[in-house]
Amino acid sequence: QVQLVESGGGLVQAGGSLRLSCAASGSIFTINTMSWYRQAPGKQRELVAGITSGGLTNYDDSVKGRFTVSRDNAKNTVYLQMNSLKPEDTAIYYCKGEVRRTFTSRYTDYWGQGTQVTVSS
Repeated sequence: QVQLVESGGGLVQAGGSLRLSCAASGSIFTINTMSWYRQAPGKQRELVAGITSGGLTNYDDSVKGRFTVSRDNAKNTVYLQMNSLKPEDTAIYYCKGEVRRTFTSRYTDYWGQGTQVTVSS
């Protein structure tokens, strides 16, 4: 079994900052890409940022220059530093990990339960 647990969400004023964390635990051999997604009410879930095990990153255009994704491979943890937050960043933020549970297994996507981020104007 593999679990991803997010933390760090909350209520913040526009222009403020939050740092999200997502820790993976359980039967893990290796994790490839770890990503952050978000879903606002009435909208589809969208990719915010991702980072490979080697440190390559990608970002949605809406967060470039404001959000920074990083990871600690030894701790199987991914972070999302969010600065200059805007009301339109309000959403539930989910992390996803592409996990291999054994040397011979395929990569499988595992999701966290989500953490609420609310930005007030």
